[in-house]
Order: sequence, then structure tokens, then C-alpha cells
Amino acid sequence: MATQSFEKALEDLEKTVEKLEKGGLSLSESLSLFEKGVKLARFLREELEKAEKKVSILLKDEKGEIKEEPFDLAGEDSAPPEEEGSSEEEEPSEPEGDEELPF
Repeated sequence: MATQSFEKALEDLEKTVEKLEKGGLSLSESLSLFEKGVKLARFLREELEKAEKKVSILLKDEKGEIKEEPFDLAGEDSAPPEEEGSSEEEEPSEPEGDEELPF
């Protein structure tokens, strides 16, 4: 599985889950698919952890500290940042409904 791409592994995992959810398989087939799914999930988790480490390294500043920056999607409807010293201050927006999330 080491030569498999993240995208291909994710696609394989989705197909494996669909087969298991559909049912109608023997116990042996189900166990085999479950084992395959667990291996794929582990591979995907490891790949995500590697990517996260690379991103952390790339975000470190010259002092070696991670500098958090807001993620800005190109083309997103966002207002341009206000200049310092602006006389208008925005009030914090109220959360809409989901004050207490279950996770």
C-alpha cells in the first residue's frame, strides 16, 4: 500500500465501506473487507499526519515558532482588511444557534 496515493486509498476505503453497508456478504468476506478497511484507514491517517507535520514546518517563523495565520480562500466573499486607526469599530457578531456544540 506504500505506493498507493492518498486519493486512491480514500476511494478504495469508500468503496469498501459501501460494500459492507450494503450487506449480503458471508462472514469471511465481511471480515476480509473490514480488515482491508482498517488498513486503508491507518494508511490515510498516517498520510494526514505526515502532511500536518510538513505544514507545521512550513509555518514556522525564523525563530522556529509556529506562526498562525488565517486561511484565506481565493474568491471568497470577504471584506478587505480595515486599515489601522479606522474610526469605526465593529461589534462582535453573535453566534447563530450552535452555542454549545456536542464535540
